Amino acid sequence: MNITGRLTRDAEVRTTSQQKQVVNFSVAINDSYRNKQGERIEQTTYFDCSYWITPNVAKILTKGSLVELSGRVTARAWTGNDGEAHAGLNFHTSQIKLHGGSRRTETVQATTGTSYKKTEDDLPF
Repeated sequence: MNITGRLTRDAEVRTTSQQKQVVNFSVAINDSYRNKQGERIEQTTYFDCSYWITPNVAKILTKGSLVELSGRVTARAWTGNDGEAHAGLNFHTSQIKLHGGSRRTETVQATTGTSYKKTEDDLPF
């Protein structure tokens, strides 16, 4: 599955109890449609994302960046400390493509030999 959205915060690298590093970040995806009355309805979906391949990518995943992600989605549900039911979406990321507003293309070489490209964004903002 592919999703495209903007990071809601800077990426964080965490280390698991098994000493593996994971990059965690959140992406917001905006969508709009018209209801039966012709009113435009804006809808935002948030995904909590994880990326296990290399922690080096966290350096370029900053709040507001436009990203295109490939991976798989899972849903989760839990009961909070207050007893309320909660639900969320996790996106297990296998590939990241950055779309930035800069005029140049920035490539970050990961330890795995994979390149991450930051390409020009054709959006007006």
